[in-house]
Amino acid sequence: MRDGTLAGKVAVVTGGASGMGAATVRAFVEAGALVTLLDRDEAGAALVADETGAAVVVGDVSDPVFCDGTVDTVVSTHGCIDVLVNAAGVIHRAAAPGTGDDDWRRVMSVNVDGVFYMSRAAVRHMVPRGFGSIVNFGSIWGGIGAAGVLAYCASKGAVHQMTRAMALDHADEGVRINAVAPGHIDTPMLVSERDRPPTAADLDQLAEATIPMKRLAQPDEVAGVVLFLASDEARYITGAILPVDGGISAG
Repeated sequence: MRDGTLAGKVAVVTGGASGMGAATVRAFVEAGALVTLLDRDEAGAALVADETGAAVVVGDVSDPVFCDGTVDTVVSTHGCIDVLVNAAGVIHRAAAPGTGDDDWRRVMSVNVDGVFYMSRAAVRHMVPRGFGSIVNFGSIWGGIGAAGVLAYCASKGAVHQMTRAMALDHADEGVRINAVAPGHIDTPMLVSERDRPPTAADLDQLAEATIPMKRLAQPDEVAGVVLFLASDEARYITGAILPVDGGISAG
């Protein structure tokens, strides 16, 4: 599906330096898009850019001035923005007593504020053209609860609702807004902020115990779904939260 799927389309991918964001950059470039990746990780972003030829902007999506300026620059450079993927995200692994004010604010500022600021900046340009697609990264934990990740669950629930509300706001204006809801994916976030880094055996046990398909997904498996939602193949889909979780949410 990838060859030419997004030929000539102008795309921005946040969180593009690693994990599912980087996989999305690779998939989009392979599909013919002109991609600008945003990330705070300058070194990681440079590696992905060297591999793919994507442009890089280093910055923080929790800053609305940065978001507005970056989107405006992309439009000034390429004439438009066709696709926005909000993949930037952080996690804090704790229940309420272990979630400090700074922890809460950090998760919300990146996972919720960043999606809002980037999407608001993009739709300002998409609506006048009557065309655009936004794909947000939600999570299965945005629809179901999970112990020990309070702030992350709350943030992804907000992303799901933002996706639905924005989709309805712009459904008759040619702009589609959808989200993917990944489950357990083999990315740096899966092993981050844990007391003890999980071993390969630990991850196999996690998959066996929690995933009906009995394996972790790879980032490119999620990126393929993002590519579909961003493309004209999904032109009649908006407001959808699409699970990519190996069957977890079916049970």
